[in-house]
Formats: sequence, C-alpha cells, structure tokens
Amino acid sequence: MGLRLEETLSLQVGDIDAQQKRVHVRRGQGNKDRLVPLPDLTYHALRDLWRMHRHPVLLFPNAQGSPETIRQATTHMDRGGVQKTIKMLVAECGIKKNLTHSLRHSFATHLLERGLSLRHIQSLLGHSSPTTIARYAHLTNVTEKDSLTTINRLINSLPFALGGDDGSDLYR
Repeated sequence: MGLRLEETLSLQVGDIDAQQKRVHVRRGQGNKDRLVPLPDLTYHALRDLWRMHRHPVLLFPNAQGSPETIRQATTHMDRGGVQKTIKMLVAECGIKKNLTHSLRHSFATHLLERGLSLRHIQSLLGHSSPTTIARYAHLTNVTEKDSLTTINRLINSLPFALGGDDGSDLYR
C-alpha cells in the first residue's frame, strides 16, 4: 500500500473499509488524511492478524502475551522493534540494503513500471509536492523497455508513412 511506517502502525480497526476495499490514513505527513486502496491479500493478512489479538481499536497493539493482555494495550507497536524485525527478514532474503523506507520506494517504482501516473502515485503516497514523488521516477530496465514499446506504438500509429522519392515506404 506504500504507507509510511508510522502511518501503518497508527492504523485502527475502524480505518479498514472492507466493503470499499480501502484504508483511511489519518493524520499522515502534513497532518492530512487520505484514502488508499486495500489489496485483497493485504486485507486478508490484516484480518487474520486482527483475529489473533482482537484489540477493539488498534490494528497493531504494542503488547505481548495472552490475547487478554494484548487487548488492553493502549499504544501501537514500537517503531524500532518493527524496523529491527524488517531488517532481520530482509537480511534473511539476501537483500543488502534494508531500510524500511526502501519498501515504500520499491512500491512506488513498481507502480510506475506498471503504468500508474506520477500524479496518482503522489496521491497514494500522500506527497503534497510533485518534486517529492520525482525521486521515484528513476529509470529502470522495465521503464526503459516500456518507453521504447510506447514510442514505437506511437510512431507506427501515425497516419503517414515516410516514403522514398519513388513512393516506397522507408520504415514499414
């Protein structure tokens, strides 16, 4: 979903809209709210997580032990503990660079590679400035290949053909 770590940890049960398949991110960066699409797999994972602790408010309660103890937590999970866990999991996968925020960058890059506009990605990630989202716009092998395909499609669709002096078609 491309959320910042603090936005994720702050999610409450009521922020999940299962009917509309979206998440209400409250007080994101700049103290702004936004709605973010909720992928089916993510919804099922969040639902399964919640079913394990059934906290009445917090989706990620900061507590260990019995379900009763967890349901009484008053704060969300600790940011540092989550970062440490992610760092460990990333290392186990053989990935060297393991900044938690890199997951957000990767998400944005993959969306861009699949054709989502920078403006739409900017909205999903909660960036107020287009210059902030521009850092995700670095070229990858996928976007370079897609660029050539798109350019060829455009040129080939033009209503004229470049021809030689004898009327022959030079590029078709």
